[in-house]
Amino acid sequence: MMTTIAGRAVRKATAARGLLVGCWALFSAACSVAGSPPTPPSHELFQLCQQCHGENALGNQKVNAPSIAGLPQWYLEEQLKKFKAGGRGTHFDDITGMQMRPMAMSLNNEGEIKTIAAHVASLQPQKPTPALHGGDANKGKALYAPCVACHQADGGGNEALKAPPLTHANDWYLAAQLKKFKVGVRGTNPLDQSGALMRPMAQTLPDDQAIADVVAYITTLQK
Repeated sequence: MMTTIAGRAVRKATAARGLLVGCWALFSAACSVAGSPPTPPSHELFQLCQQCHGENALGNQKVNAPSIAGLPQWYLEEQLKKFKAGGRGTHFDDITGMQMRPMAMSLNNEGEIKTIAAHVASLQPQKPTPALHGGDANKGKALYAPCVACHQADGGGNEALKAPPLTHANDWYLAAQLKKFKVGVRGTNPLDQSGALMRPMAQTLPDDQAIADVVAYITTLQK
């Protein structure tokens, strides 16, 4: 009698195991066909970003996180891919870029990059509160002339030339990036081709005062 009961238990366990193996095989096959697990919802992916960029992606200067709300999806995707591949955030003098790179590397695939970029692009931008002083917008207007070719006269940007809009960028962030381009912290990495186009423009600014002046002018374009 005990032998019969034990035999039945073994048969049930074997059948259950077979069912689990079969379910796992079906799941593995589905994943193989799909190529990767489903992309998490955008609000879940954004939880990591909002720790620095804020709940509405309007930035936080204290942690060197610029406002990114409303930036074009194509630009956000391009920059995330650069950070992930090492085109940005790998220069030993780019401390703030190094802060961002691990965040981009946490995105597992292109689907996640597209999802988070679309989410941030959909957020409402706001005119940033000025944080810098001492710039002369009148002088900056003349210095902005080389920028028009890519960023346009109104600072609206140009996707074809990979030039982002400047119309809601933080002044402190613009100044910091111009300095990085000028000294070669950005724009010298072979994986950053669009940055290479920007570097000669930054080098037309002779000193920090000129950078302050052109940034002061750009803020006048912000509505």
